[in-house]
Amino acid sequence: MAIKFIHSRLSWILQGQSSTAAAIQTLLSRVLILAVNLATGIITARSLGAAGRGEQAAMILWSMFLANTVTLGLPSAIIYNFKARPYQKSELFAAALLLGTGLGFVASAIGILCIPFWLSQYSPNVVRAAQWFMLNAPIALVQLLVLAALEALGDFTASNQLRLMIPLITLMALIGLSAAGAITPFTSSLAYTLNGIPIFVWTLARLWRLLHPQWLGIGTAARQLVHYGLRSYGVDLLGALALQVDQVLVVSFLDPSAMGTYVVALSLARMLNVFQMATAAVLFPRAAACPIHEVIALTGQAARLTTALTSAMGLLIIALGPFLLQLLYGAEFVQATTVLYVLVIEAVISGATLVLAQSFMALGNPGIVTLLQAAGLALSLPLMIWLIPIFGLVGAGLALLASTSVRLLFTLSCYPLILKAPLPSLLITKQDLVFLKHKLLESRG
Repeated sequence: MAIKFIHSRLSWILQGQSSTAAAIQTLLSRVLILAVNLATGIITARSLGAAGRGEQAAMILWSMFLANTVTLGLPSAIIYNFKARPYQKSELFAAALLLGTGLGFVASAIGILCIPFWLSQYSPNVVRAAQWFMLNAPIALVQLLVLAALEALGDFTASNQLRLMIPLITLMALIGLSAAGAITPFTSSLAYTLNGIPIFVWTLARLWRLLHPQWLGIGTAARQLVHYGLRSYGVDLLGALALQVDQVLVVSFLDPSAMGTYVVALSLARMLNVFQMATAAVLFPRAAACPIHEVIALTGQAARLTTALTSAMGLLIIALGPFLLQLLYGAEFVQATTVLYVLVIEAVISGATLVLAQSFMALGNPGIVTLLQAAGLALSLPLMIWLIPIFGLVGAGLALLASTSVRLLFTLSCYPLILKAPLPSLLITKQDLVFLKHKLLESRG
């Protein structure tokens, strides 16, 4: 009986198409992706050392970063237009493929031309490899569009499986390279770059059969995508910059060893954000179009519970920092301890800010979120340019912490100024604990 119940629950979670099942699938997939990425990070750090890990990061950083910065908002445009014009999906998908491929080659050209200037302190071999890896930019960008199309069609199961399978293939490739004693910065970069191509081709073929791209009328479809995409592009661009601009500046200012050390500390600290990111993904659609008092109540409760959880986990990471770094990555990475402390605090604050910002999204004020992201980026860029040359890795962490703290203050101030509502409390209450206990008992039942 118990086995049958567990099987039915797992089937509902893994194959269900309801919004609740989709939310749980998303959370589970992100937790699994986090675990797989942790494993790949351990293998590369232990095999390559700090300098080798830094060279590997420099090789593969640019194709993903530039692909994410030239999207013109196409992923959001696909989701919107598929819903608004379901009769035009074939033309829209065809237009998205052409636009995405073209923009991907634009990203490739920018990277190939500029990488020698961005990586001037790296060896010619690393620079040349990074230029070659820029050829992956069109695939990376079209892959974003494929994921958006799957989610627009309501196939979150396939989307989450695709997101998970890509790092799993990387992990298997790295294990094979390690067993063969063939891990180098270049071969491990190949494992990270070529990982998603087989699944990407399979998924693209599946969508091709399902949507039957139509090239007649593609001009109108392209204009519709670009018209919507450009209006949402600011959020995509600022999100991409906020996520990776610190690595871009660290790799440009510091040597490979410092870059490798920073990547390890950053990946360990950002483990804390998985719960807040999953919560934000569920909170927005749940709170959208609700009365303002209900939106703020939901957001405040979500912010308190997730911040309490991540704070507890953050304190644990800080307490065990040197031990965790040596256990997971090796003694060479214990030097990342100080910047890890700073990045853990930043991760807790940035996660709380992300959840609190969902009130503005749910109440029809997405422009406020864009302005908040822009303000944080406008502060972090000059701070990094100023602090990294002086304090190195810690300077990068302090710049992120300062800009994130300012974003939190701006977000809180917008509640009375924009929403004309009181600030949601960030201190966990007894009612929050009762609610959490109820949900846990409900999931068990």
